[in-house]
Amino acid sequence: MKRDVALRVLGDIMAWDDEAARKEFAWLNLMSRMKYDGYRDFLAGVRFVESLVDWLQQFDPSERRAAYAFVRSHLVYVGPSEMQHLVDLVYPENVRRRLASAVAARAGIPTHLLWARPDGVQRFRSLLRRTLFLGLSDGARIDGFRRVNVGLISNEQVVMGSQLDREKWDSLLDELRKDEQDPTAQFEFAYLIDDFVGSGKTLFRKKSSGGWTGKLWKFRTHIRDVRTTHFAPQLTVCVHHYIASHAASLNVVQRRDEATAELGDQWFPRNSLHFSFGTVLPADLPVDDARFGEFMKLVQKYYDPAVESRHTDIGETPDVRLGFGNCALPLILEHNTPNNSVALLWADTDGLNGQHAMRPLFRRRQRHV
Repeated sequence: MKRDVALRVLGDIMAWDDEAARKEFAWLNLMSRMKYDGYRDFLAGVRFVESLVDWLQQFDPSERRAAYAFVRSHLVYVGPSEMQHLVDLVYPENVRRRLASAVAARAGIPTHLLWARPDGVQRFRSLLRRTLFLGLSDGARIDGFRRVNVGLISNEQVVMGSQLDREKWDSLLDELRKDEQDPTAQFEFAYLIDDFVGSGKTLFRKKSSGGWTGKLWKFRTHIRDVRTTHFAPQLTVCVHHYIASHAASLNVVQRRDEATAELGDQWFPRNSLHFSFGTVLPADLPVDDARFGEFMKLVQKYYDPAVESRHTDIGETPDVRLGFGNCALPLILEHNTPNNSVALLWADTDGLNGQHAMRPLFRRRQRHV
């Protein structure tokens, strides 16, 4: 009943005739049930249609058609089934192939011949056991990754976070040596896993002061005390994101090369740090004036600088109307909306100091305030 009321209100504010209303209601009911109602950060008692009604009412009546058309035709929503599919593919599509190539290279044979060797499977299993899997954030879905790979990957080599205390590092190493029956065994591969990379700045960037920071830099700094005791001299670090913007897929490689040239031994050797992605978003996905002129007018008009903070200052500009780093993405992830998406989709403000109060379509849970 609540949805029926919301649909009637939506029809009124959009001024749809009966034919248009029937068509749009059918689409809205389908998409709500199949995708949008599953968004985790709607307020209690609110689902997509109610949120859409509230979001559209902040615009002038003449502007609502452009806003609705953008949601109808250009919004990209990654639901739980799509994300879980990307989690499921990490091992078969990335880990297994990379480790098999490494084992074959050490044996001096082509990868496709590895499985024909009498000791090929055992060598692969040993290297797999000497691989650590660590989450870079709470979006890494490490629990799901562990469950889908039961029987292939030990629970003692999958860790929720990447910054551990010495006791945990020692425990991981002890379990490895017990399983391998080798008192000198060390970890040879480390997979750092996360859900999404939009600009790459949170992962790794150079500060205005000249130093480096980011999740990857913090990991390198954190393992300094256990680098020689727990990890092999030729440690390979693989950073895997389930989803990446096209720009980020290029930016992280460029920054890796810059850091290698500048930092030398303070950083990972170039050939030992790799980036991979479950899927890379199209290069033409970001919103621009040429293709989305009417919607971009709303992005510019309905913006409240109150969403800016010291954490957004590290982007291309402090202004995040086009999202952090000016990524301008029309992207929604079911567990949260990236701040790389245009702010009009996720920002929630009170409209103080004469500013427009932004009302979100998909309310974002801020990790930094």
